Amino acid sequence: MIRKAVLPVAGLGTRCLPASKAIPKEMITIVDKPVIQYVVEEAVAAGIKEIVLVTHSSKGAIENHFDKHFELETTLEAKGKLELLEELRHIIPDDVKIISVRQPEPLGLGHAVLCARPVIGDDEPFAVLLPDVLVDSQGLDQNDLAGMIQAFEQSGQSQIMVENVPQELVYKYGIVALEGETPEAGHSAAMASVVEKPAVEDAPSSLAVIGRYLLPGSIFALLAETQPGAGGEIQLTDAIDTLIAREGVQAFRMQGATYDCGHQLGYLEAILAFAKRHPKFGAGFQELMQRYVAED
Repeated sequence: MIRKAVLPVAGLGTRCLPASKAIPKEMITIVDKPVIQYVVEEAVAAGIKEIVLVTHSSKGAIENHFDKHFELETTLEAKGKLELLEELRHIIPDDVKIISVRQPEPLGLGHAVLCARPVIGDDEPFAVLLPDVLVDSQGLDQNDLAGMIQAFEQSGQSQIMVENVPQELVYKYGIVALEGETPEAGHSAAMASVVEKPAVEDAPSSLAVIGRYLLPGSIFALLAETQPGAGGEIQLTDAIDTLIAREGVQAFRMQGATYDCGHQLGYLEAILAFAKRHPKFGAGFQELMQRYVAED
């Protein structure tokens, strides 16, 4: 069973500027919670018990968010704000650990994952979740990460989550080439390769990599051997290509929806999706939306 997850959060968040100048992009809020909390909740719902944040000196707010805040909790208790106090005390369950390691230099996603090696070890599989992307599994019996973990356990092969995107937009994504037919949503198929941002006419499929991976501990040795590419960065996809050749890797086609919160329109779409069904603010938000639509 996969119990550990790596969340690379060391990036500077230049796509989110100016909002991310003074606060980590992962701490920008969707309704009433920061983006990073949604991603951690996704991992916890899939059975993850240890979360490794690969972070940077400027990202202390992320670690603080998941830490105990004694003074704030004491103040809330004294003022009788017990409901809010309980919410703060249960941002993560008691049996889930948050561990931080530093990425000293911005040397690519592969390098960020490699920084987690001392915590994860080489002998067990783990998940990687990119916190720019929110995966919305509303209406499903289990979230897509849990489904992908099941596929990993059944096949014994690494899994990369993919989403079907419009053919005219494939140039924006890493696109997977499959060995056979496209799998149905909630199922996996063997991969041949990943093609980074292909031309529309050259794309091997319309299945885009969306930032969720299940990888074996052996990926660390491959990353350590991977030569830096453009910009001196170590790319995770290079190690995955080697993994495909040696062990095989499968593409898991997700069932839910994604929101790219590293992009302003994706962030706004996430707010719309989560706000309209929020248990406390949903009804009021929908009234606001109807008012603005009527004014237009």
